[in-house]
Amino acid sequence: MRDRGGATVIGVDHFGDEVVATYDDSTGEEFRPEVIASTVDFLAGLAGSGRALEFGIGTGRIALPLAAREIEVHGIDLSPAMVARLRAKPGGDAIPVTLGDFATATATGRFTLAYLVLNTIANLTTQDAQVDCFRNAAAHLEPGGRFVIEVGVPELRRLPPGQSAVPFQVGPHAWAYDLYDPATQAMSSNYVDARGGFRSIPFRYVWPAELDLMARLAGMRLAERWADWNREPFTGESGKHISVWVKD
Repeated sequence: MRDRGGATVIGVDHFGDEVVATYDDSTGEEFRPEVIASTVDFLAGLAGSGRALEFGIGTGRIALPLAAREIEVHGIDLSPAMVARLRAKPGGDAIPVTLGDFATATATGRFTLAYLVLNTIANLTTQDAQVDCFRNAAAHLEPGGRFVIEVGVPELRRLPPGQSAVPFQVGPHAWAYDLYDPATQAMSSNYVDARGGFRSIPFRYVWPAELDLMARLAGMRLAERWADWNREPFTGESGKHISVWVKD
C-alpha cells in the first residue's frame, strides 16, 4: 500500500507463481478464440494506426493478438509472475511492460487507446484508487483518445434475502463464491478446495454511473456502452458492460 496525494492506492499482488502456473489453462469464456477475436476486433478498431496501452496486461491474452494486428502495444502490470509468463510466449518479449500499480504507474509516450479488461478495475479496492486509474489513463491518452473498460454489473439482485454470498463455481471437491458488502462496495472472490486450500481475492465492485463520474473527474466523457464486445445493446438485464470514454 502506498499514498499518492492523499489517495490510498492498493498495490497487492494476488497473482503469484502458484496462480499464474495454471492461469492460461482456464476454461472460462474469456479464453474462447471467438471471444478473444471479438475483443481484439473492438480494440483494434479504436486504436486505428495509433498506440495501445493495456492496464493489467497479465499473460498477454489480449495484448499478443492485438500486437499481431501490427498495433504497437504497451502494458502495465503489478505481477512479475504474470509478466514472466507473457515474456515466455512468442512475441511477448517485443511488448514493453512497466511493472507497477496501473492506478499510478506510467508508460512512455502518449496513446490513442488505453484499456482494462475482465473486471480488472475491481482489483483496485478503494474508490480513490479507481479514480486515480481514470486519471492515469487520461494522462496517457492523446486528445480524442479512448479508455475502455470491461467489467461485470454487480450481482446484488442474486443475493438471497439476508445473505451476502453468491456462488459461481460448484464442483465435487471445490467451489467458489463472491462475498458482497453493500455498505462499502467491498467484495471478494473466494475459492475453497475440500482437499485442502483456500484463497480469497479482494475487489471493489463499481456501478456504470459511478465509472462515468470517475471519467468526468479525469476529463473524459462516455462515448459508447455495450453488453459485450460484439456491441449488443446494454440493458438492465446485462451481466457486464464494455464502456468507452473519450478524452476531451
